[in-house]
Amino acid sequence: MKIILASKSGVRKKILDNYNIDAEVVFSNVDEDEIKNSLLAEGASPKLISKNLAEVKSVKVSKNNPNILVLGADSVISLDNELINKPKSREEAFEILKKLNNSKHYLISSCCFSLNGSMIWNHTDTSELKMKNFNEKQLLKYLGKIKTEILLSYGVYQVEADGMELFEYIKGDRDSIMGLPIKDIINYVKQYKK
Repeated sequence: MKIILASKSGVRKKILDNYNIDAEVVFSNVDEDEIKNSLLAEGASPKLISKNLAEVKSVKVSKNNPNILVLGADSVISLDNELINKPKSREEAFEILKKLNNSKHYLISSCCFSLNGSMIWNHTDTSELKMKNFNEKQLLKYLGKIKTEILLSYGVYQVEADGMELFEYIKGDRDSIMGLPIKDIINYVKQYKK
């Protein structure tokens, strides 16, 4: 069974590949910042923002691809119920790491399937992460290991790469933290095929 992944994330595509899910990538090209800002202005929680972004991406691509399941996904960081956005520069990335330093925060991963322009299933998974206590020099050294394009695309830590060294503990599913709650996706696809 073939699906479409409405995401630019190479990591999400790799997760699907690892589980033998045939997915064609089609970018949604939605303005995520505009959607986030609009939702924040309405007082939306980070969880609701993640869910809405996954749905908007999925529905937009689904409208142009009839009769094919389209998977949209989004992940956000919540620190004390405040949304932490992806950095737009190395300086911003450093400030985000300083905020998360020695703190417990949540990574919220949402996914959504749409068919013929309508959402037909969604799921949100929340993982708890506690960052170790680093000094500024250590944070800068960590940032120096990450290429700028990766940092700006995927955020301040990559659990699948050097990011593991940042954490005191991680409570949650590894695939979900990397961007896709794959077990729930597989369960849905199995039911859908019946």
